Amino acid sequence: MRRHVSAGTQAAERDGNGAPIAASSFGRRYGPWAVVTGASDGIGREFAIQLAARGLNLVLVARRGPVLEKLAQELADKHGIACRVIPTDLADASAVEGLVQATADLDVGIVVAAAGFGRSGPLIDAPLSDEIEMLAVNCTAVLAVAWHYGRRMAARGSGGLVLLSSLLGFAGVPRAANYAATKAYVQSLAEGLHRELAPLGVDVISSAPGPVRSGFGGRADMQLSATTTPEAVARATLRALGRRTTVRPGALSKLLGVPLALLPRPARVLALSRVMKTLTAHQPVGPTAAGR
Repeated sequence: MRRHVSAGTQAAERDGNGAPIAASSFGRRYGPWAVVTGASDGIGREFAIQLAARGLNLVLVARRGPVLEKLAQELADKHGIACRVIPTDLADASAVEGLVQATADLDVGIVVAAAGFGRSGPLIDAPLSDEIEMLAVNCTAVLAVAWHYGRRMAARGSGGLVLLSSLLGFAGVPRAANYAATKAYVQSLAEGLHRELAPLGVDVISSAPGPVRSGFGGRADMQLSATTTPEAVARATLRALGRRTTVRPGALSKLLGVPLALLPRPARVLALSRVMKTLTAHQPVGPTAAGR
């Protein structure tokens, strides 16, 4: 199911769908349409806001349709852009295929794969179904989005793919083992695609922030400190697109980025385990699920 929110009435050149064409250099390279997954809150929402401010029309994707509808109307009214709302759950194996079909008529120049979630605590204490769902959203859906839209952008000779990794994606992390593994996958995928698609005119970047002030911490049961904002993450990432392979928004990610890269992998695991211990210090320490 999808709904199209009309653009405002400002005078502007328009595409075949009646949507305005961005006049900025960013818009000419990455427009006229942007797809943002996870657009209902946090980092995804902020990417949508900043892309709209740059004049790009938006396809907003997340589970909460009413939230997307409200955001779409606000951005259309403020920036004179067109918005298409596609409520979907990317844990569903057919969701990305449906998204691709729902945007087949649009000239998509940039995709931000911001949908994702995490949890903390011992892996064996978590329901296996939750961990498998995390793989579906954080890895399988990201792969499918990158494959489908990467092919379309390669055919048009330009475009941008933004994949969301994490500071925790650079080594194994106790008490966030599966989440860190999903972000390691995204980081590796982005690095490889960056080299593959650059000769075809497509820019790929991994954004690997540290703790971010958003709804993520609550769902992941982490008490986040030394946080950055979704605004800062989106701003730094869009600024670096086409210039860098990986950007590390936020003070903690910048602070630890180079030292982590210089450490042997076992030392990296130890360092990130200490970060995670701080983020989960409020959690009770008790027997694992296997011992109950």
